[in-house]
Amino acid sequence: MPPITRTVLLDQPLPAAHPTQRVEIRRITIAPGEVAGLHVHNGPVFGAVERGSVVYRIEGGPESVLGPGDVFYEPEGARIARFDARDDGVTFLGYFLLADGLAAEIEFPDA
Repeated sequence: MPPITRTVLLDQPLPAAHPTQRVEIRRITIAPGEVAGLHVHNGPVFGAVERGSVVYRIEGGPESVLGPGDVFYEPEGARIARFDARDDGVTFLGYFLLADGLAAEIEFPDA
């Protein structure tokens, strides 16, 4: 085995030119069994699960279970129908692509 390996986990095209000026990285922990609820981000978010697991679904798409090492992408303005911690809870890194002067925001719309 070579001493260094590199594996592409996600190669995600972004819609139109996105005015990213900075990236904010957050470590987020959700308690076991906690339901995040329907939500929308004001910019694209990439993430990587560190520990635990989560049920993930973008509205209109398939449901999946993400665990340690899995990565995900939440498009700007997409309705995230599920990001629900399973019985083991979840800790993940969220990478927020932000335009100049923009703060990462999350909205919880009515279903």
